[in-house]
Amino acid sequence: MDVTIYHNSACGTSRNTLALIRNAGIEPTVIEYLKTPPTRAVLQDLITKAGLTVREAIRQKGTPYAELGLDDPTLSDDDLLDAMLEHPILINRPFVVTPWGVRLSRPSEVVLDIFPLPQKGPFAKEDGEQLIDAKGNRIA
Repeated sequence: MDVTIYHNSACGTSRNTLALIRNAGIEPTVIEYLKTPPTRAVLQDLITKAGLTVREAIRQKGTPYAELGLDDPTLSDDDLLDAMLEHPILINRPFVVTPWGVRLSRPSEVVLDIFPLPQKGPFAKEDGEQLIDAKGNRIA
């Protein structure tokens, strides 16, 4: 099973998404994108396949978004991609690539939409929210 997650271990949503993938019995390829940023072509491909605009793929919170003036609506997609490549912390996370599609898994349970394999057991997010019951079924 070829599954890749663009991961930031400091992010709870990213950790929860990785744990959901592993709860299905899959060990994905983990790319710590802050250490190994994607190329421009890969980043553009992730954004496109996830059905997002470049602006929707930018992380604002906890980043230099405002100080770089990225809220300027006249900036082109190329300008925004340049900023994301220069400052990978601007890339929202986690992007997950599976044979069934690509998603920005925010919230973490979005990964289940492109990961139809059964969960192996119960799962709760780090905050205690139960997502998967004891039989491996999605709750809500």
